[in-house]
Amino acid sequence: MKELVIISGKGGTGKTSVTGALAYLAENAVFADCDVDAADLHLVLKPQIISEEPFWGMPKPVIDSDLCTQCGRCRELCRFDAITTDFRIDPVNCEGCAVCVWNCPEKAISLHDHQSGVLFISATARGPMVHARLDAGEENSGKLVSKVRTKAKEIAETGKSGMILVDGPPGTGCPVIASLGGADLLLIVTEPSLSAVHDMKRTVALARHFNVPAALCINKCDINADITKEITEYGKKNNIEILAEIPYNANILLAQKLGKSVFMLNDVGLNTRFRQLWQKIQTILNI
Repeated sequence: MKELVIISGKGGTGKTSVTGALAYLAENAVFADCDVDAADLHLVLKPQIISEEPFWGMPKPVIDSDLCTQCGRCRELCRFDAITTDFRIDPVNCEGCAVCVWNCPEKAISLHDHQSGVLFISATARGPMVHARLDAGEENSGKLVSKVRTKAKEIAETGKSGMILVDGPPGTGCPVIASLGGADLLLIVTEPSLSAVHDMKRTVALARHFNVPAALCINKCDINADITKEITEYGKKNNIEILAEIPYNANILLAQKLGKSVFMLNDVGLNTRFRQLWQKIQTILNI
């Protein structure tokens, strides 16, 4: 079983569009959307939810009004102004640091489990899919990403699937680290813009730190020829193969609006580029 993780560093480079196109080509695969803060792969794959389970994030403190003497110690120590004047916890401001719990002289504050989101197991026309929704303002998305990947691997092993295709989160922080550890190949989707190149280089450094093989896909490669050349030279200098250069194509935007894979629009030239990309990935992964 091979695991392909598709990330971008900068958001908006077309990572999910590429993932959706490759999902159309992948056979006997399990799909995982690890962008739990703003998931959108479901817009393309149209999953039918089979089951769901709650995701418990960081425990949150609760004040027992029967024990609380309103001494004000918790309000004095809370750096986030999360204790209200009537001695209740403001869930928006509370960071769950538990300073109030450990310093309450009456032991009136305790930590309680707190649901931060939901994990879904779904069926799509292309295969099983694991995805999640993190509630607004909640944290621990790295932990939820790990749960999505773990569940996807369990389903892949049970169904004897040959591949896990992961749509990773943007950025280079904890959720990205949680999505790429142990992967067989990291496909970095970038675009010829200054911010995308900056984030691409950070993502490459992250992949090398965790010893994950990486390759590049340049999306919208014709919007700035000079920066595309810079990316190409960077790949050669750093021994990172560029698997595809995909020109700007309005059909990719149209597919997004229609909630479809680009293959459903029958753009022969665009489909050929994605098929060539997939063939190169298969060669690298030996599948």
